[in-house]
Amino acid sequence: MWPLYAAGFTTAFGAHGIAANLGGHTRGAVTSVLVLGGLLALYDGAEVILKPVFGTLADRIGARPVLLGGLVAFAAASALYVVADDPGWLWAARLGQGAAASAFSPSASALVARLNPAAKHGRAFGGYGFYKSLGYTLGPLLGGVLVWAGGLRLLFAVLAVLGAAVAGWAALAVPVVPPLPKARQTVLDLARRLADPAFLAPTSALAAATAALSVGVGFLPVSGRAAGLGTVATGAAVSLLAGCAAVVQPRAGRALDDGRLTTRSGLAAGLLVTAVGLACAMLPGLPGILTAAALIGIGTGLVTPLGFAALAASTPPERLGQTMGAAELGRELGDAGGPLLVAAVASGASLNHGFGALGVLVGLGVLVAFLHRG
Repeated sequence: MWPLYAAGFTTAFGAHGIAANLGGHTRGAVTSVLVLGGLLALYDGAEVILKPVFGTLADRIGARPVLLGGLVAFAAASALYVVADDPGWLWAARLGQGAAASAFSPSASALVARLNPAAKHGRAFGGYGFYKSLGYTLGPLLGGVLVWAGGLRLLFAVLAVLGAAVAGWAALAVPVVPPLPKARQTVLDLARRLADPAFLAPTSALAAATAALSVGVGFLPVSGRAAGLGTVATGAAVSLLAGCAAVVQPRAGRALDDGRLTTRSGLAAGLLVTAVGLACAMLPGLPGILTAAALIGIGTGLVTPLGFAALAASTPPERLGQTMGAAELGRELGDAGGPLLVAAVASGASLNHGFGALGVLVGLGVLVAFLHRG
């Protein structure tokens, strides 16, 4: 399991480590806010398009080769910018990283499910989520230190080494998990399965939680600066959010496995706590921001392992890659859609109205969570 956890850390660290530090790059690659937005969208866009594709490929040829291929490609894409050291190649490197992460991220999720019995899926996905949260937390911090010490090129070099090291570790430690035989599936069959509440409810919950997490990371500092708070206070809020999510996920997974929590009640509770956190973001000053950060972190920490465990429990083993890829697509849409919604509402009214609008939508997700039969 440890190489799979390391793969989860790698994709999170790579995504946030570079994204958080692109704006400070001064060597000609990022010349405007529009260019910065394009570079950020390039990585996310590759994931949105390719994750379902690679998830289906993992079912067809086995998740292990797709995992290894994705990690090797991630290392190669990172090394491309290190070798070229040219602003124009940053676009190619970022696109390559996003495409590679689209391969090894859903493959790692599928292997977490395949290599653990159903009774331990909660613990397994809780641990996987913990290390991804750790990557999200450390990415901006360690990435900033690396960029300060040696520029963006050093950060890409570290990512290249990390990707190669995890690929080697996985090649040695992750067992071969052959693809399972499966019945022929038509497009209509796939549409029916993806529209089933057993898939739709946990995926919608994951998308809503990811939207709230992305909004918390991106907009709580904006709210803090508007309230006159310094960078230390706003940075502490973001760290508190990520830390709460990391701490809660393994505990939520164990509670699910031990029967102390069901997926239905856990998803509903997580979304409700997240919605309350977004409401608290509308309160003035540091107490409101810290309370919002803690509650959003706790809520998303509940939803994430339970959502993936629910998907694994309701999916035939031979379709796990496809399901995890589609679920990851849902998360990516939430990751992009949440900030877009808050920004759109804030531009017409205020940031507090944006928090409130997303909070209402996440609260409505509680009803969707109860569609799940688990």
